[in-house]
Amino acid sequence: MVIKVLGPGCPKCRQTEEVVRQAVSESGVLAQVENVSGVMEISSYGVFGTPAVVIDGQVKSVGKVPGKKDVLTWLGK
Repeated sequence: MVIKVLGPGCPKCRQTEEVVRQAVSESGVLAQVENVSGVMEISSYGVFGTPAVVIDGQVKSVGKVPGKKDVLTWLGK
């Protein structure tokens, strides 16, 4: 599983990445968490607000910091 946190590195983007990493750690799911900050790559997902979370190419969240429960649901836990 590949999880991408899209954003330029703002506080909400960093907070989103931390929530995602905590959820992955708690879930026991094998996942690679990546930070994507390039504007062109972010826009390639059709995302024009950050932070955003993309799991295996599917956009799950845009423009807000997701809750850990939401991320766990996306991970199938």
